[in-house]
Amino acid sequence: MVTDLSVELVAVRHGITAWNLERRYQGQRDIALLFPEAEEGLIALRDAMVDERFDAIYSSDLNRCQQTLEWIQTAKEGVSVALEPRLRELDFGDYEGKVYDELKDLPHYRAWIDSVGELQIPGGESAAQLRTRLEAWLHDVAVNARQDGQRKILAVTHGGVIRELRRRFETLHFWDGSVSQAQGRRWTLTYQTDANGKGDWQCSSSSAVPALVNATP
Repeated sequence: MVTDLSVELVAVRHGITAWNLERRYQGQRDIALLFPEAEEGLIALRDAMVDERFDAIYSSDLNRCQQTLEWIQTAKEGVSVALEPRLRELDFGDYEGKVYDELKDLPHYRAWIDSVGELQIPGGESAAQLRTRLEAWLHDVAVNARQDGQRKILAVTHGGVIRELRRRFETLHFWDGSVSQAQGRRWTLTYQTDANGKGDWQCSSSSAVPALVNATP
């Protein structure tokens, strides 16, 4: 393998919504942030990223992610924002708007839980379908990094997306990859291309965003 380029990718989850507090499956419903409940997390995220500068910014086109990005003003000064439907949350289909107690006795829901998200949700997506659109986006990130010198990238997205990226880069179990609202992960990635021109991302480090208080340099 030949090293092609290195990229720092920061992915953050949107702030708190009413459906988060009610523990409803949001999926691709365009739910807005809940104020003032969301403010504490958004302010902490903004303060943690006040000195960050990015070469490229991507955001899920859902409103809660765009609202979150507005709180990270310094991070996006002078940088255009690409609204990216491929960064949307998993499509929860028939489960959207529902809570666990409404679903727990349904056979297809139990089967979905037992499959660790791999089964396709009725009217929605499977984890594999989510991974497919994320892989397509990551390929475009590599192309843009090579062509335009984009080496530090911000993505404002959803919990399920970050969970899948953590499974991809940190080889975590499904249940270990969750992040809270207005938090995320930072990865140092290398895109490597083989003799046939096929590329793949490799991760050399990962850390929490905002950084953990007890984290060592």
